[in-house]
Amino acid sequence: MRGERLSVLNAPSERPSVTALPLWFEVGSLVVLTLILVADLLMVLKRPHVPSFKESTLWVVFYIVLALVFAGLMFVIGDAEHGAQFLAGWLTEYSLSIDNLFVFVIIMARFAVPRKYQQEVLMVGIILALVLRGIFILLGAQLIENFSWIFYIFGAFLLYTAAQQAFGDHEDEGRDSALIRQLRRRLPITNDYDGVKLRTMIDGRRFFTPMLIVFVAIGTTDLIFALDSIPAIFGITQSPFIVFTANVFALMGLRQLYFLLGGLLERLEYLKYGIAFILAFIGVKLVLHAMHENELPFINGGEHIEWAPDISTWTSLAVIIAAMAVATVASVVKANLDARRRGHTLGEEIPHFTEESERDRDSDSTSVER
Repeated sequence: MRGERLSVLNAPSERPSVTALPLWFEVGSLVVLTLILVADLLMVLKRPHVPSFKESTLWVVFYIVLALVFAGLMFVIGDAEHGAQFLAGWLTEYSLSIDNLFVFVIIMARFAVPRKYQQEVLMVGIILALVLRGIFILLGAQLIENFSWIFYIFGAFLLYTAAQQAFGDHEDEGRDSALIRQLRRRLPITNDYDGVKLRTMIDGRRFFTPMLIVFVAIGTTDLIFALDSIPAIFGITQSPFIVFTANVFALMGLRQLYFLLGGLLERLEYLKYGIAFILAFIGVKLVLHAMHENELPFINGGEHIEWAPDISTWTSLAVIIAAMAVATVASVVKANLDARRRGHTLGEEIPHFTEESERDRDSDSTSVER
């Protein structure tokens, strides 16, 4: 039965399975989340602007509280295992989304996207991320359903990704990809933006705007991060519903978090190590689970490896929280010490563009009146 597969990753086979979530709860949750995302998109399209520090904070807090309320409903309507799986999955995806956000910062700076149009760009990036992750979730669920050995591959891939995250060369993140270089060569692209339009008219001729390049860069970034994030969360739960909702909640509020963190995002120096540790931990967990459930004939004669432990969801949750807390606190402490050496406070070096936001709002309202 469907409920029997929900926690196979986190509990030995002799333990009782968790109770399946009611269909009405799953369908209702997806409908409500879709409505929230649509409302968020409409707000961005209606009034493009740079949100103030206060506005960004309120929205980020709102989405975090919403995720915690949803986790509470999972505890009540499902059971503790459902709630723990969602929390661990959401925190894992949230940490990976913040890393994704850092690359968005590089892309925005690389292509000089005007601040008042960055909300639309971020929203497009979030929608692309949801679509791509939805596709990978469906593919991942089918692979897991039919090939138990896929956990060996997922685990090895996450261990490789963790090593790249911690020790790889990230200097090329700001460079144009081969796809973008081809677009520049083959398409007529202007140097100036025309709002969020992809095409514009100049002297009777049609040109593409740099926004096309930005969207392509955001989309390819989303694809790469989807390849990392989906195996990672399948290391916590095999429920496609929990996997998808954890991704949705991790991506909601990401746009506001971009403006809330501002320049601080670039100074979270140890964040990559925290994320690398989480990916490595889940990679090891997946390999151990694959060994415990082993069916490959050339490993232990096709028999289960009983000594290989299954790491519980609660242990995973504790490790994820601890890794992100240590990485974030250590980064902020170092950034503050570096700022003091330069004779400033960290707050003085990281403006949140509050005044600029007000001016942008005024200019937006003026342009609308015109």
